[in-house]
Amino acid sequence: MAAGMGGTSMASAPGTAGVESPPAGATVELAGPGADDRVVVRAEAMRVWTAEGTMILRDLSWTVRAGEHWALLGPNGSGKSTLLSLLATVRHPSAGTISVLGGALGRANLWRLRERIGIVDPAVRMPPELPAIVLVLTGASNTVQPLWPRYGPADWERAGHLLGLLGCAGLRDRTIASCSQGERQRVRIARALMAEPPLLLLDEPANALDLPAREALLAALADLAASRPDLTTVLVSHHLEELPTSTTHALLLREGASVASGPAGEVLTGERVSACFGLPVRVERRDGRWSAYAAPDWRRPGSLSPSSVPNDTPSSPVPGPGGPPATGTTR
Repeated sequence: MAAGMGGTSMASAPGTAGVESPPAGATVELAGPGADDRVVVRAEAMRVWTAEGTMILRDLSWTVRAGEHWALLGPNGSGKSTLLSLLATVRHPSAGTISVLGGALGRANLWRLRERIGIVDPAVRMPPELPAIVLVLTGASNTVQPLWPRYGPADWERAGHLLGLLGCAGLRDRTIASCSQGERQRVRIARALMAEPPLLLLDEPANALDLPAREALLAALADLAASRPDLTTVLVSHHLEELPTSTTHALLLREGASVASGPAGEVLTGERVSACFGLPVRVERRDGRWSAYAAPDWRRPGSLSPSSVPNDTPSSPVPGPGGPPATGTTR
């Protein structure tokens, strides 16, 4: 768990003696010129460690602006879930700072902040007996079961509109139990949008979906981005194939440190994705969609050397596939 806030240094943290910081230049920042000041998330030199001193996030500085749609990518144990929990304001950094929607964690009213953050988490229970329209309505009251006195005609109208926007108009009166996994995911998103949050967090929304369900979900996310130009999203995934065409930016994490961060077209290259996952991969983009696959000779001795990493777009040097040093396992 987080041990402190603000300017706490690593030297003052219990059990962290000997923990090294990422080497100079480990993070490749690719923020484009002329970016506006509509900051939704700002992290500065943020670190998270456990009580035992295991480093989870390492000196992360990151800025997200209104209307951007970020993909958060990295292998298991890279710190993606921890970063998402910070964005959801359910965890605090051990050192450094992070502000979400203008509220600095440790100072802001978290309950007020959470009212403005939509979270799509497959682990959240969905009462199977509820019709889809009612499940979406519960997003207005932020409850598991409906609070009928809280819902007026405008709420019912909005719930129906969101189901239609996400391609679920035909599910309006169907129970959650009768919906497929993909349909449930889209209903979850509609529920998360009921309170009109400016920030939407999606934790592996395409996980375990078959091909048609995944494509329907990604199309719905693209439609959502087009209909809400002010909405900001952060989507966690292990796979480039699960990114919607609306993706504008990407952050690559490895062992708790940033490998690259910035516009998706500059970050999602074979070189940088290879460095992130520790595997030489080739990255392709077609019709606004991304895909990645291992180079044919990836198991050959020496194939993980920097010279073997494919470079499909011009880019500046990035750290090797081993990533920054760390102690213990990240989460």
